[in-house]
Amino acid sequence: MSELPITDVREKMAEAGNSRLPGLLGKLGKMTSIRDTEVLEQSLLRTLGPLLGVLDTSLYRTDEQQNMVRVINYHRSKVIEADGVARMVERVEEVSRLNDLPAEVIALTDNVRLLGKPCTRKVGKELLVAYPLFGGNDVCGYFVFQRDREVQAAEDATIRGVLEVFSNYYALLDISQRDRLTGLFNRQALEGSFERIWRVLGRPDHFAEREDGRRTLPGENYWLAVIDIDHFKKINDGYGHDIGDAVLRNFYKAAAAAIRPDDMLGRAGGEEWLLVMPVAQPGAEQAVFERMRNAVANMPSDGLPAGLSVSFSMGVARLQPGEALTHVLRRADLALYEAKQSGRDRMAIAA
Repeated sequence: MSELPITDVREKMAEAGNSRLPGLLGKLGKMTSIRDTEVLEQSLLRTLGPLLGVLDTSLYRTDEQQNMVRVINYHRSKVIEADGVARMVERVEEVSRLNDLPAEVIALTDNVRLLGKPCTRKVGKELLVAYPLFGGNDVCGYFVFQRDREVQAAEDATIRGVLEVFSNYYALLDISQRDRLTGLFNRQALEGSFERIWRVLGRPDHFAEREDGRRTLPGENYWLAVIDIDHFKKINDGYGHDIGDAVLRNFYKAAAAAIRPDDMLGRAGGEEWLLVMPVAQPGAEQAVFERMRNAVANMPSDGLPAGLSVSFSMGVARLQPGEALTHVLRRADLALYEAKQSGRDRMAIAA
């Protein structure tokens, strides 16, 4: 077989790249129409997996200390229907046991973090490939996949371009979901999280049937807490709004340090906060409250007048299958009112 001149090879490569361009632009267009950061992460995997011709892709997220905090896996498989027609089936799942991640993935992502560039590692007859995700100038995660061949120059350019679009858009989206004063999730982001929890609660396979016919969550329940800083209006009126803002900042730092990794704290507005808690053992919600209460009572007094003490009240309600968000918020609000009427600086549980 005769070889093509180098100019013809380049033309063929350019034609192949151009043929993929409309599809890629369409995928990027869909990606940047998303308004939810978790859905955006899934969209990234759905975009790059087919482009690279791989069935499995993963996204690893790290915190500021470079600890793994979230792992999302995306899998495609071909299914043959009864009529003989083949179709592709997608599955997205989040890894819950982060201590059991493969050693080769940990070693590879450590290399990527240290070098700040893509790295590969031989795994059997295939290559494990990892690209860094950047938040500003820092590595904040990794895009990982495995296949039987090296990444070509055109593929490398595509991956880098898609990851750059993703990271820039993710940062903008994340800012829109954050409270400006504290950096915590705002009400919009919290409601999006509630909707994801509701989708899980609505899955029949997520429940166990009891003898009395009621459905229960196997292993854990979700609780919603409405939190209100006690006498905050008096603090604002007596000391001014600058001191009020300092109270809010100190409160969220103390509360955030006291909650568990799986709990999600956000600011609903003013001095009101929302907390979502997965509870595996009876009484765990009370234990969370007591830790927060102790942390806030002993929080640093940075920027606060001497002698100013801060406490809070909390109303909690367990999320019920099929219950509307407005209804569970109303129940938690009523419990909060009960806590305040009973003397404040305490927690009440909704009926």
